[in-house]
This record gives sequence, structure tokens and C-alpha cells, in this order.
Amino acid sequence: MFRRSVCVYCGAREGALPVYAEEARTLGRLLAHEGWRLVYGAGDVGLMGLVAAAAEAEGGATLGVIPQHLVQVEALRGAGRHVITENMHERKKVMFMNSDAVAVLPGGAGSLDEFFEVLTWAQLGLHAKPILLVNIAGYWDPLLALVDHVVAQGFAAPSLRGLITPVGSAEEGVTALRAALSRERVASE
Repeated sequence: MFRRSVCVYCGAREGALPVYAEEARTLGRLLAHEGWRLVYGAGDVGLMGLVAAAAEAEGGATLGVIPQHLVQVEALRGAGRHVITENMHERKKVMFMNSDAVAVLPGGAGSLDEFFEVLTWAQLGLHAKPILLVNIAGYWDPLLALVDHVVAQGFAAPSLRGLITPVGSAEEGVTALRAALSRERVASE
């Protein structure tokens, strides 16, 4: 059976606003309802744990990827399949290679690192996977403004902004992913 996988980058904390946790749970449920596998950081903490718990509660498949040094810190989440990597670089590679699309919920430095790496790879033509910023309560507005500033100052082509699909909620994100993944599937047939 052909199953799509969506890599979700997000915080290992829940953040300041309750809506972040609500949207993480919603995203997990919706991914499961679509029949898509969630690829995530494997931890049972923060938004990461919430999105995975919600997906698993709805019968969704999950693939958690965690580096050895974080196993004791973040505790492995749930019954889904897990991959333990040697380091963070390998973790990011395994997560990305096992995904058809990327969705970024609110998060901190790690989420920014993951986002910029996949954005850079797309800019270099190394992949064409959809990259969504789930901009809950305007969380990613400063990041989008920074990307626009980078373009305006001549350090990136205007096409950079087109590699990012900002959405306001988990539901909008799944709708955008459904459209992008169906276009990709048609193009490959």
C-alpha cells in the first residue's frame, strides 16, 4: 500500500499559548485521518509528544527518529516505530529521507535549524518536497519577515519565498498538503 509520510518539526516544549498544543493535537489527528505516517523527533515531550500521541490515538502510523544522546532526555514516545541515530545530523537526514513533505509547527532553535536546512536544500534544487510553516497565532510572522528581508537585501532570489507555504492552522496545513501531494503524485504517474 502506498502511504505518504509527513515530517513534522516542532518544539520539545509546549510554548506559551495553549493554542500551540491544540493545533499540534489537531495536526496529529488529521494526519492519521488522511492515512499519512507522521515522521517526528520521537520524544514524548512538548508539541512533538502531543502531535505523536494524537496521531497514535487515532490509529495513525508514526516513525520517531531520535539521536542516542537524547533518548534519556526526551524519553521515547508511544508504540510507533523508532530509529535511534548516532547524532543530530543523521536524525535530520533520516527524518527528511523518510518523508514526502515537511510541516513546521512552532518551536525553538532546533525547529529553526531543521526548517532552514530543508529550505536551503530546496533552494539548491536538491528536493521539491512541500515545506509548510504552520503559523499558529502569527508565531512565524517574524521568520517570514526575515526571509522577505533576505530577499529584499539581495541575498536570495525572490523564488525563495515561493518554497515556503505558510498556513494559519493544522487544518489549513493538511488541506495544502493534500493538494501538493496529489499534484506530486499525478506528476509522477
